Amino acid sequence: MDAPAPGAILFTGSSSVRFWESLAEDFPDHQVLNRGFGGSEFSDLQYYADRVVYPYQPSVVFVYEGDNDINAGDTPAQVLAQARMLRDSIAAHLGADTPVVFISPKPSVARWHLRAAYEEANALLEAYADGTDHTYFADVWTPALQENGEVRDDIFVADNLHMNAAGYAIWREVIGRWIERLAP
Repeated sequence: MDAPAPGAILFTGSSSVRFWESLAEDFPDHQVLNRGFGGSEFSDLQYYADRVVYPYQPSVVFVYEGDNDINAGDTPAQVLAQARMLRDSIAAHLGADTPVVFISPKPSVARWHLRAAYEEANALLEAYADGTDHTYFADVWTPALQENGEVRDDIFVADNLHMNAAGYAIWREVIGRWIERLAP
């Protein structure tokens, strides 16, 4: 099998990316690559970036990390520090003007007890993205909440952690706006 041509839109991160089986169908007008791997945290992505990010020379990099990090006990500040390290590494390997979009850790029924830490991590990631050139924040947290502020329970498969088609529809809408803005 031939390697994908440089310039694709790359999605990487943990199982929420890995299980996005409709990714290519959701963005048919763009070359998208799914290089998510289950269970990953920011440190794992940093370690494997020479395999799952840099060789593809992507035009845009979407990163979904932080969810497993918080669940494993990392603080929001540690999540931010790891995000900064990854962003710096992407800039060093692909160029400082390569757009990087951090997808917010999503809410889930299974990890709702960690809500405050996720909200703080998302606020830190958003502020970092707002203050860093060519770095963006895609908020998939807010549209996954009910009007009362509780997490929607209709967007998950049986484990109440991984998303079903309705959950990915939220991602498609939010991320689609970023693709339209950033894709070459």
